[in-house]
Amino acid sequence: MVFSSITFLFYFLPVTLAIYYIVPNKFKNLVLLIASFIFYYFGEPTYVLLMAFSILSTYVFGILIDKNKKTQYAKVWLILALIVSIGLLVCFKYMNFIIENINLWLKHKIDFINVALPIGISFYTFQMISYLIDVYRGQAKVQKNILKLAMYVSLFPQLIAGPIVRYTTIENEIENRTHTMEKFAQGIRRFIIGLAKKVLIANVLGELCTTFLKTNEISVLYEWIYAISAMLQIYFDFSGYSDMAIGLGKMFGFEFLENFNYPYIAKSITDFWRRWHISLSSWFRDYVYIPLGGNRTSKIKWLRNIMIVWLLTGLWHGAAWNFIIWGLYFGILLIIEKLFLSKYLEKIPKVFTHIYVLILVMISFIIFNGESVNQIVTNITSLVGIGNISLTTPESIYYFKSYFIPIVIGIIGATPILKNIANTEKYKKIINILEPITLLVLFIISTSYIIDGSFNPFLYFRF
Repeated sequence: MVFSSITFLFYFLPVTLAIYYIVPNKFKNLVLLIASFIFYYFGEPTYVLLMAFSILSTYVFGILIDKNKKTQYAKVWLILALIVSIGLLVCFKYMNFIIENINLWLKHKIDFINVALPIGISFYTFQMISYLIDVYRGQAKVQKNILKLAMYVSLFPQLIAGPIVRYTTIENEIENRTHTMEKFAQGIRRFIIGLAKKVLIANVLGELCTTFLKTNEISVLYEWIYAISAMLQIYFDFSGYSDMAIGLGKMFGFEFLENFNYPYIAKSITDFWRRWHISLSSWFRDYVYIPLGGNRTSKIKWLRNIMIVWLLTGLWHGAAWNFIIWGLYFGILLIIEKLFLSKYLEKIPKVFTHIYVLILVMISFIIFNGESVNQIVTNITSLVGIGNISLTTPESIYYFKSYFIPIVIGIIGATPILKNIANTEKYKKIINILEPITLLVLFIISTSYIIDGSFNPFLYFRF
């Protein structure tokens, strides 16, 4: 089940909300827990037990860490907990990738293990790890009610594709959260905006990207259409999901932190990663980069720390070499900026720094979507006509005309232009009148597209 499905929009969500608001406050967490497990069962019936086991082990280890927090055994229990959590993640997500490379490099013939990737395992594993580390550090109180901990881990708005919600963020709201009509209305507004992002922009551009990867058509124009579309698709797909998750959180009384802040207006790659997938980059900063020493160490170790973080960031996104290359690519770019380039970026006009960021990020998503090194190299070099390819073809002109409007809408929507206009005093009264009508129209159009269309997967489900 996905948020952008008829089953979720017209059956699961209305029924869950109705029951949630009917029952007394003491039963609301239980309603959310049951609903979350039902939600996950629709997508992964086999791996519900795996998630339940992960929750149980996290609960037990949290208790043991807390009981021994003034002794050396707290670290022992934390290490054991991390071995279990990371071990399960490696087993289900990376084992076949490891076997594939062992077979390739050592000429072995080890059989692959027959397991599917559990949906959302990267997200809920990182949430459990952050909880355990925060308990160990004394930054979070241990949760002694297993049902409340299970509700936190399995909470369906953010279970499948984030944002990565830390226990400390909603610790107080698990016990006591407020429900108001204003917050509920804000949640509906945010959810519809996210749904429109996903269905009307990401899905439409996703169809183009899928067509491109299946065709042998090559031209400079077509490569640029694909590169820009892929860049916009992944942004609107993931930020749309995050918007829906944040909106659903508000409907149930939670305040999730923002996960995107217009990353395509960034002035540097460093700035880009302060704006893109904020929950992931801050997670690696607090639980990997800083514990390794961060930048408060020798220059060699500092550079090592950056590359470790970005190697892990790439691996987190998927068990394939293109993700590893993608992570290391950003690690190298960030090192170059931090060592000397940032001082020059500050001096040149902003328009050039924006172009610099957009081109490098566009290349990164070509790497991200690449199925082989040869394909990645071909797609990148074709952007500048290397390989004796034509500038345009009748097919590329056709796709340019067909997708011109969604691409332009996507470009405008990826900037704060509309938000800034809406917040000006001159237009606030008009916006207040038109907003409910606009949201209703967007919802109707989005659901119409869902009914008629078939392309509807969330890209981050595979993570």
